[in-house]
Amino acid sequence: MMHSGLSRTFALYERIIRLLAGLSTGTIVVVMVVQVIARYVFNSSLIWAEELCRYVLIWQTFLFIGYAYHQGELVVLDLFSAKTSPRLYLAIRLLTAIPITIFLYFIINAGISHALRYSAQIIPAFDFIWMSLTGDELKVPIFWIYVAVPVGCVILLIHFLARLVRDAWCVAKGLPIEVSKPAETMT
Repeated sequence: MMHSGLSRTFALYERIIRLLAGLSTGTIVVVMVVQVIARYVFNSSLIWAEELCRYVLIWQTFLFIGYAYHQGELVVLDLFSAKTSPRLYLAIRLLTAIPITIFLYFIINAGISHALRYSAQIIPAFDFIWMSLTGDELKVPIFWIYVAVPVGCVILLIHFLARLVRDAWCVAKGLPIEVSKPAETMT
């Protein structure tokens, strides 16, 4: 019962991540196409386009890194195969999990500290866009850009620890450890 609930939750999470990936990529494409048209056809540039795309790319990087890890899309150096000895493989994974978890913990704390330190600074692109549309300032703090780092690292840490728990469960049940493979592999 709990397993199906987790499966449904992860399926919902996966749909949301894929939707956000499509929307954010679409946003970048539309803004850059409009920027190119404005620059080369109308001889006028959108001064906020590059900044907006940079912020969307930052959020893409950190928001989707956990899902990329889950899909096996990150670079991996596997010196020991899970097929040789699942217990040895799990022991090595658990040993290497300690520095990885500590590193992510430090990045999360530093990211929160950095985001809070600059929370009074305003995002110029958002202010410019909003002011040109409404005449009022929007005053969105740059905190919302910098907080992408700790949010992304928390998501990555959850994926990382969930994989460790799954591998430990497989070893305890005598099942083979599934090693994630990318959807497409180069031959």
